[in-house]
Amino acid sequence: MTDINTAPQISIIGQFVKDLSFENPGMMQGPPSGKPALEVSVDVAAKPLGNDRYECALRCMISAKNGEATAFVIELVYAGIFALKNIPQDSMQPVLLIEAPRLIFPFARRIIADLTRDGGYAPLMLDPIDFAQLYRQRLEQARAAQGQQAG
Repeated sequence: MTDINTAPQISIIGQFVKDLSFENPGMMQGPPSGKPALEVSVDVAAKPLGNDRYECALRCMISAKNGEATAFVIELVYAGIFALKNIPQDSMQPVLLIEAPRLIFPFARRIIADLTRDGGYAPLMLDPIDFAQLYRQRLEQARAAQGQQAG
C-alpha cells in the first residue's frame, strides 16, 4: 500500500504562452483555395526551477504552403510549470518529456486551432502526439551522436 505522502505526484502550477508568432502572408492573395500543404515539427524541453518545480516547454512549428507560396507560419512555445514530488531520479526525464507535455498539449492545440481560424483558414486541429515515441527518438539521436564523438 502506497502512502499518500510518498506516492509520486505531478501537479500543474501554471501554464502559459511563452512565445507566439503567426505570419499570414497567404491572405494577401485573398481567401485560400484548397487545403494547404503542412509541415509540422514538435519539440519538448524541460528545465528545473528549484523547490521541486520544473518548466516544460512544448514548441510547435507549423508551415503551410499553397504551391510554392507560404500561406501561414506558426511558432508557438507553450509552457507549464510543474511540481513533482516523490519521483525517482531515473524517472524525472520521462515524466518531464512525456507526461508533462501530454498534459499541456490540448491547450497548445486549441491555440493553434484558434489562430488558424482567426487567420482566415479552417481551424488546424493537430493530431495527437506520441510523446513517448518523441522521447525515444531523442534518446536514439543522443546515443548516435555519442557514438560518432567516440569514434
